[in-house]
Amino acid sequence: MGKMKRELLPAECVDLSTVKYQPKHIEAPHLTGISLKLFVWLMEAPVVGPVVTSLLKKKNGLNQILQHTVIPEKPMYRPEYPPQEEEPGVIEVNEERDPVDRLEMAVECLPPYDPSLHWNQDSPPFLYWTIRDYAHAYRSKITTPSIIVEHILSAVEEWNNKKPPMPMLITFSKDEVRKQAEASTKRFQEGKPLSILDGIFIAVKDDIDCHPYPTKGATAWLDGISGVEEDAVCVARLRRCGVILVGKANMHELGLGTTGNNPTYGTTRNPHSIERYTGGSSSGPAALVASGLCSAAIGTDGGGSVRIPSSLCGVVGLKTTYGRTNMKGSLCECGTVEVASPLAATVEDAMLVYSALAGSSQADKISLKPSPLCLPDLSSSDNLNILQKVRLGKYSEWFHDVSNKDISNKCEDALNLLSNTFGSEIMEIILPDLEEMQVAHVVSIGSESLCDLNPDYKDGNCSDLTLDTRTSLALFKSFSATDYVASQRLRRRIMYYHMEAFKKVDIIVTPTTGITAPKIPPGALKYGESNYEVSSYLMRFIIAGNLLGLPAISVPIGHDNEGLPIGLQLIGRPWGEATLLRVASAVEELLLKSRRRPATFYDILKGI
Repeated sequence: MGKMKRELLPAECVDLSTVKYQPKHIEAPHLTGISLKLFVWLMEAPVVGPVVTSLLKKKNGLNQILQHTVIPEKPMYRPEYPPQEEEPGVIEVNEERDPVDRLEMAVECLPPYDPSLHWNQDSPPFLYWTIRDYAHAYRSKITTPSIIVEHILSAVEEWNNKKPPMPMLITFSKDEVRKQAEASTKRFQEGKPLSILDGIFIAVKDDIDCHPYPTKGATAWLDGISGVEEDAVCVARLRRCGVILVGKANMHELGLGTTGNNPTYGTTRNPHSIERYTGGSSSGPAALVASGLCSAAIGTDGGGSVRIPSSLCGVVGLKTTYGRTNMKGSLCECGTVEVASPLAATVEDAMLVYSALAGSSQADKISLKPSPLCLPDLSSSDNLNILQKVRLGKYSEWFHDVSNKDISNKCEDALNLLSNTFGSEIMEIILPDLEEMQVAHVVSIGSESLCDLNPDYKDGNCSDLTLDTRTSLALFKSFSATDYVASQRLRRRIMYYHMEAFKKVDIIVTPTTGITAPKIPPGALKYGESNYEVSSYLMRFIIAGNLLGLPAISVPIGHDNEGLPIGLQLIGRPWGEATLLRVASAVEELLLKSRRRPATFYDILKGI
């Protein structure tokens, strides 16, 4: 007897009161070492491989969703949004303006800077030196970028030389970084700094071009395919502002993993516990920011790759709306789920960096019609009134589907504190087809990644990739054209549900991840690791930001009973970054005392 097909009602006909949340846990073996090598050999075998992938897909319901379900919606091959209402209490920043001018406007949106909060001996304890702290130190001649650079280079070398290696940066040049620091120092001596970001040290993930360094995607071979002749657009904007680019940060190979594991260069460690993962794929950027070495870093987020490591490392990770940042010069330039976005020590710092690097490509301006680039006016006396009117959406059954109730309880406490303090309303919502959303995402990002890699993959470079990357690519190879089209039909369907939710609420709130930083198995350092159960928990709440392109931000709100950071995720309307930044800033301020510095921390400005 044939497989029973499932027919979905059109999304607008679904009665949400009948929707039941179905917890879904991935069924796949957890593999490291020799067992992982054997599994990859089976997955890549011409005859056995398709059988293995088919069994895995069937066991996890992919075949049922993609091949035995009638999906009535038309395909949506990239995010499409209806026109959005203007956000309250914002300042419009013309993205055509020079990034330096935009930064000036961003600084005006912030409350006045008070140096006594951090610089007096009797000042209260604080976590991180901010961008404005460094700017004050340079302008007050307390220190110079040329002095700071030596502290940073020393710490970077310390991590690179550990046994086994734990590099945060995989490509950098001392001479190049010192040259940038010297030029910045000279500008300060002449009284001509370029912007608030002049002299600020920022790292760039190794899938974004940053001249003169190669872009490897943390592989052993990709830089040999094509060279880097100029900065990516987002990097060029930062350089224009005087940012000191410290080098290319480590990452999960090709961005195809969520832990940050990388046997090729060494696995970056979590500064809160070096026996644990940072999360990925932007592992190096998160570790550099969390450890105090960089005020910010630039990562890419195609499946939580900015928000997951930000949450696990206790820093802020902003994922912008799809198309808000120009992706020219990144490995994922042509994808439909990825953006380049900042990781930062504070919401304020994320906002400053975002204001400099944002700006859509000409093609996206025509096709996506983005709302104007705006920033929240956090210095306005009306800020409290705006926060009072914010409506927060929570899908409770989903919210609490985590590995450790410390996570959902702390996130719920943060949400209630926000509501009780400012009067923000918490509203229950329902989001159907969450399992289908995960399937549509993995088919979309997997098919697009494989398409980009195919010429080199077919040329025999596959054997030079890490084992867990090869596992992912073997799965991606099994997706058909009809699977891809079905996923795009699901994209439109799930977009409808979220747009309907945003008619009731302004922000959807979840934990960022369903698990805190996982331990690194000893066998994973040499050969890598395949653990789809952990990946499922790490990605549980982040897919809407990628498949639907919605903006989202992860804000640290405390720690679990083992002292590991927990992040709260805010998901916004399309182009609604300003509202997210406003609410994230409020959450950060309310819960600042709940955060702790990591065990591995470099207090760069202390004692200078």
